[in-house]
Amino acid sequence: MPKGGRQLRLGVFFNPTGHHVASWKHSGAQIDAGINLQHYVDITQTAERGKMDMVFFQDSVAVRRANIEALSRSAQYIANFEPITLLSALAMVTKNIGLTATASTSYNEPFHVARKFASLDHISGGRAGWNLVTSVQDAEAQNFGRETHFSHAERYERAREFAEVVKGLWDSWDDDAFLRDVKSGLYFDKEKLHTLDHKGKHFSVKGPLNVPRPIQGHPVIVQAGASEAGIELAAETAEAVFCSPNSIEVAQAYYADLKGRTEKFGRTPDDVKVLPGLSPVVASTMSEAEEKFDEMQSMIDPIVAKEILATVLGYVDLSGYDLDDPVPELGETNASKSTVAELTTMAKEENLTIRELAMRVAGARGKLVMTGTPSHIADFMEDWLSNDATDGFNILPSVLPASLNDFVDLVIPELQRRDLFRTEYQGSTLRDNLGLKRPVSRYNS
Repeated sequence: MPKGGRQLRLGVFFNPTGHHVASWKHSGAQIDAGINLQHYVDITQTAERGKMDMVFFQDSVAVRRANIEALSRSAQYIANFEPITLLSALAMVTKNIGLTATASTSYNEPFHVARKFASLDHISGGRAGWNLVTSVQDAEAQNFGRETHFSHAERYERAREFAEVVKGLWDSWDDDAFLRDVKSGLYFDKEKLHTLDHKGKHFSVKGPLNVPRPIQGHPVIVQAGASEAGIELAAETAEAVFCSPNSIEVAQAYYADLKGRTEKFGRTPDDVKVLPGLSPVVASTMSEAEEKFDEMQSMIDPIVAKEILATVLGYVDLSGYDLDDPVPELGETNASKSTVAELTTMAKEENLTIRELAMRVAGARGKLVMTGTPSHIADFMEDWLSNDATDGFNILPSVLPASLNDFVDLVIPELQRRDLFRTEYQGSTLRDNLGLKRPVSRYNS
């Protein structure tokens, strides 16, 4: 049993047909998932049936750039719903589960993001979460009047100011500002309206926000940075952090590093929940689970695998290399520095070819895959929770809906049997269920 009777926090990351790169070909997938509302209703209700903390939607503001031969054989990040619009629909068919989506600080304005997530928080009854990201693709830049993307350092500097402005806008109204008192004739108390009047290096925002203060005070802020700048931003602003360590040792180091940085920002380690990605392939026997995994791997097209590897390594150009060439030395990239370092070290130590590294990475795009029985999966999760490697996991179903059904029907009951996961929701908001404090307004502190 983990120290202090701690229980796991569990999110689920919905990649339309699933996280395995060949999931769209699988018989257990919804092949038109990206634009199928009923599909998302069904899987979100499944996650809620499993008492999971939140569903999460990644997003980009461009069709993914890739070799067209690879792109035309892939369903991931090609054409799918805008996530905040989708989450507003899902709020109407769920009651408890958190609803979290990406909105980039690179190609939005703070007022847009503050207004959309405040609205979603009210629509959902306090279940909104904002995944704060900095876009990395030049394809996105070129949809917004730029030829190239912001540099790594600039995009994190911009993101820090962006987050501060958004939080300030969320505090535009005190919680009890709206009197709506017909007898006195006062709709709101003028003393409880606050103008931000922000003027900074990247943004000038007058305010106030034209949405009342969110039910949660602030929607939960999620972040996924793993570089030095990303960890610093997470320690300062994030309340849940998605990360992708591939061993318990790497996870423990990341967990200690991030939690250790919170104090200098006036926060406590418990103010941020660390949720590594985990893609479980589960079945009632180990041999059956291995067969499931092997079947998915057999569906990967080598052209797609090579292109996914190029993307994971920072959108590098591998077109001049044969699949059976050694993994080349890479220069500086404008992507996740920690992921690039981990994979290039692996390739060097194991003397892997591009094909071998690509096939290993492509399935879940470099995220941690665990194959086994419900007991094996639960053992793994308990070990990480007990040894200060995590506060929970962001589950990455390989195939949707099939893999999510397996996890909810097989693994969650085992976690509940061990008292590692809730049997009922603790509260009505995402903050309640993650065990996060409701922030006090900057004007009332």
